Amino acid sequence: MTQSAQPSISKSEREDLQRLIRQREKVLKSAARQRSAELLADFENQIGSQYHFDDDAVWAEAHQIAERTLEKCNAQITAQCAKLGIPPRFAPHLDSCWADRGENAVKKRRDEFRRMAETRIEAIEAKAITEIETWCFEAQVQIAIAGLTSDAARQFVEKLPSLETLMPRLSFAEVAGEAAPPVAEQLVSPNALRQRRWRERQAALRDGHQALRDASRNDSDPPAPKAAQPDPAPPPDPLDIPDYLRRVR
Repeated sequence: MTQSAQPSISKSEREDLQRLIRQREKVLKSAARQRSAELLADFENQIGSQYHFDDDAVWAEAHQIAERTLEKCNAQITAQCAKLGIPPRFAPHLDSCWADRGENAVKKRRDEFRRMAETRIEAIEAKAITEIETWCFEAQVQIAIAGLTSDAARQFVEKLPSLETLMPRLSFAEVAGEAAPPVAEQLVSPNALRQRRWRERQAALRDGHQALRDASRNDSDPPAPKAAQPDPAPPPDPLDIPDYLRRVR
């Protein structure tokens, strides 16, 4: 017995599903932002927590051992100070304290930790929103494909390029290989540097073409005649006689 074909989704059902997916996308994005606030609040509680030695049985036992050891050590120090003639009020002694926090006791370190946590939480939220949008888009595509009736329409959807095709993997050889300018420089250099390199190449090309034209002109044209040299000026008159008294020859 052959299995009956599953009925296709009607147009009204597709519209309801599309609307439901859009609403779910909006709710999930709001939930992602709320989750970011909760993560930041939880981190604030962590960096602000204080731990007392009597909060844990192992800590309490270690604290008692340290106190007894300090008492013995201080007794030895007091006896030696008495031998040296050091008054009790000036005598040195050993002391210990329980630090209820570590690096997070310093405000500067707490601020640094907080900035790192905010950056990390923003990255987590951005990734979650991207996954939400991707899932909703794929669901809408599946619903749209279910409503297609022709093979041409289905083939058109299947031929749409994927993200991996639009953004191929980047290899080290492509970045550090030969290029003018190199790819790495194109990515990190300012526009002014690239424009200057382009102008230098254009100027070199123009100079090369001009040199070729000058060389071809020199080979084909006859040499130009030399320009007439002007007559040398007469030597100055040592007697400084005016022109109107000179004899006309």
